[in-house]
Amino acid sequence: MARSRAATVEAYLAELPESRRAVVAAIRDLILENLPDGYREAMNWGMISYEVPLERYPDTYNKQPLSFAALAAQKSHYAIYLNAIDVGGESEASLRAAFAEAGKKLDMGKSCVRFQGVDDLALDAIARVIAGTPVETFIARYEASRRGR
Repeated sequence: MARSRAATVEAYLAELPESRRAVVAAIRDLILENLPDGYREAMNWGMISYEVPLERYPDTYNKQPLSFAALAAQKSHYAIYLNAIDVGGESEASLRAAFAEAGKKLDMGKSCVRFQGVDDLALDAIARVIAGTPVETFIARYEASRRGR
């Protein structure tokens, strides 16, 4: 699927074929079950986004909500964007170790975990990344990354 123009999560899901909708819905449920208070689910950047609302934190460089995580059905795969991962740091190492321990191959860019189906994921590890980053922690990391710019 190319970038969606859906205005709501429900519309996004409705435009997916049933088999793809089932995969996205399963991962969405996992995210929602583990999402700390303070984040909001929305449609942004053509995908389901989990973000810090501007009402909570308006001081972003692009005047958009801080993107904590996102979920999308791409053309040839699915993707979970885990923006709380510290690339090259402890959370990335932990995610890689959890995938290896589960016997799963981690296909990951800087924050993007690509997969073909739910069975390709170490679901407990994804849940830990989502649950393990309170809004205050995420905002503090964002602010630290912007210092000196």
